[in-house]
This record gives sequence, structure tokens and C-alpha cells, in this order.
Amino acid sequence: MAEETTLVLVKPDGVRRGLIGEVIGRLERKGLRIVGLKMLTMSAELADKHYEAHVEKSFYPELKAFMTGGPLVALAARGENAIAHVRNLMGATNPANAAPGSLRGDFCTTVTENVVHGSDSPEAAARELALWFQAAEIAK
Repeated sequence: MAEETTLVLVKPDGVRRGLIGEVIGRLERKGLRIVGLKMLTMSAELADKHYEAHVEKSFYPELKAFMTGGPLVALAARGENAIAHVRNLMGATNPANAAPGSLRGDFCTTVTENVVHGSDSPEAAARELALWFQAAEIAK
């Protein structure tokens, strides 16, 4: 399999709880390389673009308020099968279903505040990375 690059967000709860290093460390120990990294507060406009598939859903206002409510860390992780590896490291979206040893299994108790986001497919990764990074910001 060829190398992939995927987006990982350390959500505002992860930043607030001091878990940035934990997330990066787990990605790097898995063998993924961090090729882009920035800290920022998500704008309402970026939230609507990033979560465009969810904008009309009943849970979106709460998700948007959470995601725009404090700083987060956006990073681009690269490696063999990066998307699947990140998804496994994150664990299930619902922390009640997340395996111990996964980020969500170890650190989360709610679906909304679940520490991390990761792209779920190559198509999603390409779309999301383009929202968060200019091509020149991601190391070759």
C-alpha cells in the first residue's frame, strides 16, 4: 500500500486537558510522521465546511459550539495505511464502545467531547486536509 496523509484534529477538550503530546506520541510510536501542524481556534465558517454533511442534523449546533469554543490542534499524519491506523488509534466515536488502549477508550466519556477527529477515507482526507492546510504547509 502507498503512503497516505490524513487529517487529525486534537479537539478543544483534548487541548484543554493537555493531551496534545499524548495524541502525537501515539501517532509517532505507530510509525506515522507528522508532516503538518498548527494550533488555532476553528471559525464558524470552517466548522460548516468541515462538517458539511452534518450541518442540518439536530446535534450539529452543539458540535459546532464545542469545536469553535477553544483552540484545537490540526495535524497532517503520513505513513503506510495512515487512515486506518489513525482510526484504530482513535477508537469508536462513542467512548462507551471504544476499546481500552484507544485514545477515546482511555480519555473520553462523551460522544461530543471525544478528544480527536480523524479522516475516515482517502476522499475525506483529501477534502479535509485542503480545508486545514495549504499544500506548501505539508512537508513532502
